[in-house]
Amino acid sequence: VLIGILLGVKFGISGTGELSKGYADLVVFFICVYITAFAWSWGPLGWLVPSEIFPLEIRSAGQSINVSTNLFFTFAIAQAFLTMLCHLKFGLFFFFAGWVFVMTIFIYFFLPETKIVPIEEMALVWRKHWFWGRILPHNDDAAFEMASNGQGKAV
Repeated sequence: VLIGILLGVKFGISGTGELSKGYADLVVFFICVYITAFAWSWGPLGWLVPSEIFPLEIRSAGQSINVSTNLFFTFAIAQAFLTMLCHLKFGLFFFFAGWVFVMTIFIYFFLPETKIVPIEEMALVWRKHWFWGRILPHNDDAAFEMASNGQGKAV
């Protein structure tokens, strides 16, 4: 957002003008801050979260889909970035900030907490979730009830 504001103030809607060395240094500094913040927050989550949320039965297939999807969208964004920058100008940075906001809302409401949950019990976590529990089949309801009441382990 700061980069979008800086570029919007400097170039406006026309997108023409020049950056002084100091202004360019400030933009580069904020890009470095963004990269650092991303590397410590959202960056690793695309690799970490899928490794924690898939039950053992489908973990390798889920990770394969995750990796191929991640690489596909990385490629697509890299190919579209310059064209989008030419058309959206400084608005491109607000576009990506909007997606970060959407991702944050999605994660907050739709991703269950996996802290201190063994990988073997992830199916139970998904079944207990307020949204995903309505979608997932409950084939083994007796085992699910025992495990959720703390009376035994899920089979």
